[in-house]
Amino acid sequence: MIDNVDNLKTTHLEISIEFLESVLQKQRVFFKTGQTRDIDFRIKNLQKLEFILRQNESQLFTAIQSDFKKSVFDTQLTELSLVYKEIKLAIKSLKKWAKPRKVRTNLLNWPAQCYIDQEPYGTVLIIGAWNYPYQLTLVPIVSALAAGNTVILKPSELSSHSSQVVSQLINEHFPNELLYSVQGSVAFTQKLLTNKFDKIFFTGSTKVGQIVYQAAAAHLTPVTLELGGKSPCVVMSDADLELSAKRIIWGKFLNAGQTCIAPDYLLVDQSIYDLFLVELKKQISLFYSDDARQTQDYPRIINLKNWQRLVDLIQKSNVYTGGRFEEADLYIEPTLLHQVKLTDPIMREEIFGPILPVISYESLDQVFDIVSNQDKPLAFYCFTSDIAAAYELMAQFSFGGGIVNDTLLHIANSNLPFGGVGASGLGHYHGEFGFKTFTYCKSILVKKTWFDPSFRYPPYDHIKKMILNWLSSV
Repeated sequence: MIDNVDNLKTTHLEISIEFLESVLQKQRVFFKTGQTRDIDFRIKNLQKLEFILRQNESQLFTAIQSDFKKSVFDTQLTELSLVYKEIKLAIKSLKKWAKPRKVRTNLLNWPAQCYIDQEPYGTVLIIGAWNYPYQLTLVPIVSALAAGNTVILKPSELSSHSSQVVSQLINEHFPNELLYSVQGSVAFTQKLLTNKFDKIFFTGSTKVGQIVYQAAAAHLTPVTLELGGKSPCVVMSDADLELSAKRIIWGKFLNAGQTCIAPDYLLVDQSIYDLFLVELKKQISLFYSDDARQTQDYPRIINLKNWQRLVDLIQKSNVYTGGRFEEADLYIEPTLLHQVKLTDPIMREEIFGPILPVISYESLDQVFDIVSNQDKPLAFYCFTSDIAAAYELMAQFSFGGGIVNDTLLHIANSNLPFGGVGASGLGHYHGEFGFKTFTYCKSILVKKTWFDPSFRYPPYDHIKKMILNWLSSV
């Protein structure tokens, strides 16, 4: 343990919980000074974050390549570009977002003026995910800093190289009383969660999300949970088969399927089922050649534990195409499964990997039965030329976000809230929604003093009661 808490910049893989608690206390003290409430202060630090990331992109590319074999192009597209977009939007819009909002004053309170202030929570904890270690840790940081909070970041221990470089860049360039990144094991994170924070933001699995939620409850800490689930993708008989297959294969096998909003399983109208399987296989070959190991556009599985879990889900009798794997390289080929039963293991858990079950359906009633028997998903996709039919179908289900005739890209529009519902999450973020996630609404009523009606004060009589009842109803 380091006694001098004024020198907390460290890149050690793990520190003591006592060390972290000293940082947390320092952040609480700093927040009370009121400096983070200043809009120019927030903008300055967002600009600083963007500058640091851009100046060190080569380190970021190298680190994520070590974790996933993820290409520079993929990292730029799916990680850093989204972070930069969020930073630019926050800088541009922050004064508008943070401006107190005047609301109508009801007659009972007249004469007065009423306002809603957007107040930062204080010191927040952000727990990042390993599958997109830059996007899913840095975008919440952007929202939290824009909202005027101080931040403790805990990136995932699984994407160790990426987490290390993020922690190093943050801790070398930001004062720890504002923003500090700490690395540690699962046991360390559990100890970390015993501390009181003013807000917790977690991205990860539903199982771990439940643990985080329980820990937060001990302090009545508000929580945002970005989780996952089995996101269905329905392909109707009138869909454009080639375009649909192209967009589904892209969305499913991006990042080797390790995407929380990836299509988890396909439900394909039986009249086009065989044709669509052929088209799906064709698109896999066009994207990744006949051997995806040879392309730089196809990442690897994060670790042996996840690789083994995925391999165990591949039943050779169900393989339509793909199915090959290599332990030494943590490689699993893009795989399509057919003749899958709803009771098979692969339909009982989120896949989170490059395996796609393709199931036929006879009617939309059958689609309803299949989807409604799963937990509420994070995403829902539908491919059809009949937009009204797609909307009617999607209106029957509760899910985080959906797309007609594409996959994933709703995450790239900051004007849409991103988040889940039920087992797939709690709360949302991106753009102004992220700013609101890290603020709370404080009500302010400014009462005038030149009018003070006597009917509000006792003793009350029948006339006073009539007046008060009337004023309360309008």
